[in-house]
Amino acid sequence: MKWLTGRGAAAALAVGLATIWGFGWRGVVMLLAFFVSGSLLTPVAKGGEGAAGGGGRRRNERQVIANGGVAALAALAGSWVWFAGALAAATADTWATEIGSHSGTQPRLITTGKPVPAGTDGGMTLLGTTGGIAGAGLVAGLSYGFGHRGALAVAVAGVVGMLVDSLLGATVQGNVRWMDNDAVNLAATLTGAACAGLLA
Repeated sequence: MKWLTGRGAAAALAVGLATIWGFGWRGVVMLLAFFVSGSLLTPVAKGGEGAAGGGGRRRNERQVIANGGVAALAALAGSWVWFAGALAAATADTWATEIGSHSGTQPRLITTGKPVPAGTDGGMTLLGTTGGIAGAGLVAGLSYGFGHRGALAVAVAGVVGMLVDSLLGATVQGNVRWMDNDAVNLAATLTGAACAGLLA
């Protein structure tokens, strides 16, 4: 697949199998909503801003696990709300970055509000933030459509995860040796899962 490296495809298969085991076809639809929408928003040839979706490059195994690992564990544990919260955060972050890259206004740093160059970790735009909220809403809407309560909690969790991603990007990413983009994405999806679990 053009969206994945070889190891990335193997990791995606593992995430998919865990999701099928936990939630069957409904879980797979949720997973595909994140993966396909994020991949379509991220052209393979694009330079990118370090998006959760891989910044225009094919996703490798670390990126797949960073974005789908928490959801896979939640599926194995049988917790739909944690699963949906993690995917909402991943989707919100990816949509925010990719849609925000088309903004005509300069991003502002989440911690200070000062204008920063496009692509700066922790930089946010109104267009990107709106796109992120829409991404979280997509996952929450699908969850509700599948008969699960707590759609608002899932949507809020997705937005919170997106904001945590930006906050970590502005403060620790690049300043702490092991805190790279994949670690930040993993923290954001874990935040989304935990937040959904607490709110639902």
